[in-house]
Amino acid sequence: MAGIQIKNIVKKYGDGFPAVNDVSIDIADGEFVILVGPSGCGKSTLLRMIVGLEDITSGDMMIGDKRVNDLAPRDRNLAMVFQNYALYPHLTVYENIAFPLRLAGASDSEVDAKVKEASKTLELDEHLQRKPGNLSGGQRQRVAMGRAIVRDADAFLFDEPLSNLDAKLRGQMRSEIARLQKKLGITTVYVTHDQTEAMTLGDRVAVLKRGVLQQLASPRELYENPGNLFVAGFIGSPPMNFLPAEVEGTSVKLPFGTVEIPADKAEKAAGRGLLIAGIRPEAFEDASLVDEARAGGSTFSGKVEFVEWLGSETYAYLPFEAPPEVVKQLEQLEKDLDGDSLRTQLVISLDGASRVREGDQAEIWVDTSKMHLFDPATGENLTVDLSNAGRIPALDSGVPA
Repeated sequence: MAGIQIKNIVKKYGDGFPAVNDVSIDIADGEFVILVGPSGCGKSTLLRMIVGLEDITSGDMMIGDKRVNDLAPRDRNLAMVFQNYALYPHLTVYENIAFPLRLAGASDSEVDAKVKEASKTLELDEHLQRKPGNLSGGQRQRVAMGRAIVRDADAFLFDEPLSNLDAKLRGQMRSEIARLQKKLGITTVYVTHDQTEAMTLGDRVAVLKRGVLQQLASPRELYENPGNLFVAGFIGSPPMNFLPAEVEGTSVKLPFGTVEIPADKAEKAAGRGLLIAGIRPEAFEDASLVDEARAGGSTFSGKVEFVEWLGSETYAYLPFEAPPEVVKQLEQLEKDLDGDSLRTQLVISLDGASRVREGDQAEIWVDTSKMHLFDPATGENLTVDLSNAGRIPALDSGVPA
């Protein structure tokens, strides 16, 4: 096993467009790192440069203490698991797993021992004599993982391995991959566009946008301390709410009224004019259900347009008006995220016991210590806690991402 160092890696195609632009990531030996972002952000290109399927325009790719820029994929000792499994339909599960060992000229006894060890780890023993066409999607993916395990590779590389599976099976396979990685202790780089996979699997997550690394941090750090509007909008489901805001002293004027924020947050945003406030849905609650232990936030009143009751929780939707500057930034964010339209509405998560109904003028409590304030021009999070935000490359260079 070995660590992977990605040093100032650039990938430009014939037209000069940088699909990956000056990305640097240090992956420790045994670490599980996720590359995440919307379609076209450069995550798969970066993975293919690690394994050697794409040429590197500039920068250094290090595996262990060896520079591998000019090494062929077969000489890098990496095991890659693809989205489409890449299994041989005419071979049994046993022979599919054994294939890289046969190719390397391993003895029959070594092949048998390694295949059976991998099969036991992946719970494939009863399927060894079956063909891939007779297996479920999840079983096929485990066979592909088994083929990677027997190689004794320095690192595993996964390229969106679960995107062909249904939602329930994806959840099961996520836990299997996490369990396997911890058991083997092998360095792993995993590409996905699914932020749920990123948040549940990785030790650290690298968020990419248009080939540029936006933030590299643990899942908790990304969720609680996004470095900019893009990361804040990409990480979390339902996504973070974005509202126009103006700060005066420790007061923040929002479309629904004025709330108080901690003095340290107010100081960071002082004198900035119109800002965008970011608040996650779970930072809100029905004011009638808030106990004294949470009385430190603020309350406001808003008209509820729509309610979704899910048993343990309720989602309420409150529309609001936003000035053109904020609408423009949200429209750009929508394009960057390659997702649905970010409507000017507040989505709040309430306790399932809440009696708030459609059409109500509801009294809502908000934990303002969880509020972020963003510069609408640059997208920078003015209130980010840098000691708990991992690495934000734009702040290293002084240039907004």
